[in-house]
Amino acid sequence: MKVAPFDDTAWRVDHPLGTVAFNYLIAGDEAKTPDNYRYILGRQEADFHMPRHRHTFDQIRLPLVGDMNLGQQGVLCEGEIGYFPEGQTYGPQDDPLADAKPGERLQLVLQFGGASGLGVGGAVGGNRQRARRVAEGEPRRAKFPRPRYKNVIIVDPANFNWLPVPKMAGVEHRSMGSFSERGVWIEMVKLDSGADWTSTDPNARRVFVVLSGAGEVDGMHISRLSAVQVDANEELHVSAADGMELFLTGLPPVQFPVIESGNFDYADGLGNAIQFEDPNQAV
Repeated sequence: MKVAPFDDTAWRVDHPLGTVAFNYLIAGDEAKTPDNYRYILGRQEADFHMPRHRHTFDQIRLPLVGDMNLGQQGVLCEGEIGYFPEGQTYGPQDDPLADAKPGERLQLVLQFGGASGLGVGGAVGGNRQRARRVAEGEPRRAKFPRPRYKNVIIVDPANFNWLPVPKMAGVEHRSMGSFSERGVWIEMVKLDSGADWTSTDPNARRVFVVLSGAGEVDGMHISRLSAVQVDANEELHVSAADGMELFLTGLPPVQFPVIESGNFDYADGLGNAIQFEDPNQAV
């Protein structure tokens, strides 16, 4: 288990455009592995513009303050959840600050390896280098998964019911979808003051961020924007001192097909398809 209290001094203005500051809340291993992940809080510092592009990994985004312009895919509004499938092109993004103050807009971003098995690195530097290549449209040899969905999937949590968790008084949850053959799922868990929630899963890693309230996880204090990783077969025990709301993602292991998939494109730095004389030239 990993427990990471929120550190408001840990911001890094390391986006290549210098318009977004990142706070790296919690991450898996440093190595690029199929099951790896990184959880980031993004803070917009100035007008933001990014060309249309795609990624080799899955993303789940939750704007906490302010909206996110997705270009041709519409707008991800404050409080909505966006699932960005690996290989799905989105943008161009055009997000001027307008009436917002620098640093006022905040967004949670979970990046994790998709079902293709291409994975995602846990290191901060890898994310920065990738963002620079996207922003600059740097030509390079790359392998991208073909998208499993036709668009970014936008979820409005307000239209989902809170359902009681059996045998746990004062605990409710919202289940909001499971995606791809990996079976990644999204849910919210709400605890009344004084309530206890215990959870285990024999298969999946679970990662959550505290959206509101405070309490303890296995005796360690957690509060707003604290992040927690619980691995498969680990028992999670949360006690709420104040009413708490948690944003949780389940990450089962990536499984590979018996016959290797050919559902990949070879593309440039923005994900635009290109042809190589020898596909093995792609990296």
